[in-house]
Amino acid sequence: MNVRKIVTVVEEIRSEGGRPVSPPAKVAIVAAVIDNPWAGQGFVEDLGPGIDENASDLGALIAPLVIEALEEEPEAYGKAAIVGLDGEIEHGSALIHTLKFGDHFRKAANATTLLPAVEKRGPAGVLFDIPLKHITDATIRSHHQTVEVRIPDAPHPGEIVVALAAASQGRPQQRLAALSTEQ
Repeated sequence: MNVRKIVTVVEEIRSEGGRPVSPPAKVAIVAAVIDNPWAGQGFVEDLGPGIDENASDLGALIAPLVIEALEEEPEAYGKAAIVGLDGEIEHGSALIHTLKFGDHFRKAANATTLLPAVEKRGPAGVLFDIPLKHITDATIRSHHQTVEVRIPDAPHPGEIVVALAAASQGRPQQRLAALSTEQ
């Protein structure tokens, strides 16, 4: 796995709707920009060897970094794979939709739910949203949120941006009733 760069972004929301957020709501994103392991090979029928060679190492690399950047216990999390224009969306999906990748983040976050995800193909600088859900109960509405990310020089056509995001709490000033009130 060739990692060109790692980008870390931490957002701290101190006010929402004209009111203070206390404690501030933090979201951390760590993105690794890697060479697409299937680039230049044409259509690859069996993605398994590339998954085996890269997914676990990638998860082991960035999962602890996002927890460290958040500096708090995460309550919500998500993931993304953004494939450069010379790759297939399936290449990004292959890396992030495996327990070899996701279990590193689940363990680091003490989480039990599946990680919500976004996958897409785009040019360098493409804007993407990472969906976040609660780490142990995906039906907790207060933690359904997204975080917007953009890396100006990535992905190059033969690269993939793989990102993890973690939030210290749900949406600031959330006021929706629990899902159970509608059932």
